Amino acid sequence: MIRVRDLVFDYPGHRALDGLSFNIDAGSVVALVGPNGAGKTTLMRCIAALDTPGGGNIQVDGIDALEAPRELHRRIGFLQDFFGLYEDLSVRQCLTYQAMARGVARAERDDRVQATAQRLGLVPWLDKRAGTLSRGWRQRLGIAQALVHEPAVVLLDEPAAGLDPAARRELSDLLVQIAREGTTLIVSSHILTELADYSTHVLILAGGQLVSNEKIDQAIRAARRVMRLRLTRPDPNVENLLRDLNPVAVDALQFEFTLDGGDEAASALLTKLVTAGVPVAELGAVEADLERLYLERVRGTT
Repeated sequence: MIRVRDLVFDYPGHRALDGLSFNIDAGSVVALVGPNGAGKTTLMRCIAALDTPGGGNIQVDGIDALEAPRELHRRIGFLQDFFGLYEDLSVRQCLTYQAMARGVARAERDDRVQATAQRLGLVPWLDKRAGTLSRGWRQRLGIAQALVHEPAVVLLDEPAAGLDPAARRELSDLLVQIAREGTTLIVSSHILTELADYSTHVLILAGGQLVSNEKIDQAIRAARRVMRLRLTRPDPNVENLLRDLNPVAVDALQFEFTLDGGDEAASALLTKLVTAGVPVAELGAVEADLERLYLERVRGTT
């Protein structure tokens, strides 16, 4: 669905994207993550054919982003982190305009607008001016504008900004449904726990370079076993006893480290600690998740 090869993008005095190459399969929900300044927004704008890279090639659903940007605009929906609305237009008019701009046929526009408003809970607001909406409802309208023409690919940059917890859950459910219908999604967010609810793949950038592009479930299954030791009180001997495992102190009472060897190794370590008089409250495996996977991949790259 999306093919990026040797992508380079420069701002004056700064290389934002440095030779990126990756593929994204149709129907994937990709969590695009990375530190601030990693190049995430620049990459999304290049894929959306809004910015022209200095080198490389982008193809989306067989369309070359450099050769046919207007055709690509009809196939992509994009909600930018900072987006504007026509504040004097009604919600209905905003959605209708976006449908027209993306080439939706006249006979289909009203149905598309109504269906999209229903999906985003905007029906009660259809005849309200966009400028009167609260931040959360403005965000929903922005997402609706990105979806109204039923694009093959949707790019969302911080889509949950301004949404309350209930609305964020509804957004997660919506994105899952959209993906099931075959739409390819790329979602950039710093809220990794929410991305984990609906993402199938993770694409990690750091310093404009690709750190990782992998299926989340496979990566988590392959991750090394992380253990957490919790004490009842601080003990000055713990770090020395765990020295060979390169422990990381979470706080004065908790330490994390990787441990090979399964349950037998864990049992042997527990015996060692208790025999040494360490006040162990708990020793157990930490469940792998997207946040932990991300931290492991970017460690040492920034």
